[in-house]
Amino acid sequence: MHRLRAALHGRCARGAGMSERRPTREALAAAEGKRVPDVIGPGLRVLFCGINPSLYTAAVGHHFARPGNRFWPALYAAGFTERLLAPAEEGELLGRGYGITNIVEVATAGAAQLSREQFRAGGRRLAAMVRRYRPRCVAVLGIGAYRSAFEQPMAALGPQPETLEGARLWVLPNPSGANAHHRPADFARLFRELREAVETD
Repeated sequence: MHRLRAALHGRCARGAGMSERRPTREALAAAEGKRVPDVIGPGLRVLFCGINPSLYTAAVGHHFARPGNRFWPALYAAGFTERLLAPAEEGELLGRGYGITNIVEVATAGAAQLSREQFRAGGRRLAAMVRRYRPRCVAVLGIGAYRSAFEQPMAALGPQPETLEGARLWVLPNPSGANAHHRPADFARLFRELREAVETD
């Protein structure tokens, strides 16, 4: 609980200091369709996979960068990192054995703009990435995205019975601030369950 409060406080403090660096309306509009480089390397413990970049994330060039996104606080609260990382520090995850990618590479104003075929193509892209880099576990951040990309309409949060090219599959909730179904404490608990599972492998 202390770690969760610290994560939330740090997020608020950092967000308050980022206001002047926020992208302009023009920069956000220009980010439509852009890609954000994957944070990836061989043999990761966990490859976190978002749905697709937001316009804010694409404009600044760092994953889960939109203010209010709960990915970075959840990582810290769950013990994946010993301090709260800023999106611009995403490269530090590699040294800890973690990486970030997305099911669909291109940025949109919202995931609702993505087609069923884009999700399926993204699932195939992710499978090819797993074959190449061989992470031990792939954690998809969004139950609807996972169901669409891998045609698993009955999938639930948590570990999945199937694997992806030999990697364990895990589904976590979408950390977007627009996801009202889960509170910060839920994210901390669900992310912690994943961390504890991969640490006992």
